[in-house]
Amino acid sequence: MEIRKVLKLINFYPPLFFAGIRLKEINNNATQLIVRMRLNIFNRNMFGTHFGGSLYAMCDPFYVFIIASHLKNDYIIWDKSACIQFVKPGKGKVQAIFEIPKAELDIIKNEVDKGLKKNFFFETVVTDEQKNIVAKVKKEVYIRKKREN
Repeated sequence: MEIRKVLKLINFYPPLFFAGIRLKEINNNATQLIVRMRLNIFNRNMFGTHFGGSLYAMCDPFYVFIIASHLKNDYIIWDKSACIQFVKPGKGKVQAIFEIPKAELDIIKNEVDKGLKKNFFFETVVTDEQKNIVAKVKKEVYIRKKREN
């Protein structure tokens, strides 16, 4: 299935849907995705703020989606590791912007096309409506070309 179709359907994926996580914007060349989450009964912790697991879930798959939309089906793309640092309690609506510039995607493709297995690192922040940082997220993504059978 084409990645743009997957991205349009991702809002209905149960772990994201019930946490209130919504992919709100995809730029024209799918190099930037904006994800938002409103505080609700399914993502609220005992202190009335965003549950940390939901904050991480809103950051989980999106760098892989951007890369997959550009590399297509000839590559293995896996999330390898992640780290989230909670900076302050999240209240109300929170947002994260995931972006990999086209030039960086071209570099990734060129390096992997040389036969390299490589890990790439990406960072984003989750912000509240006042643009305060709620969490900092680091992701490691493993990429290699699929082997010929």
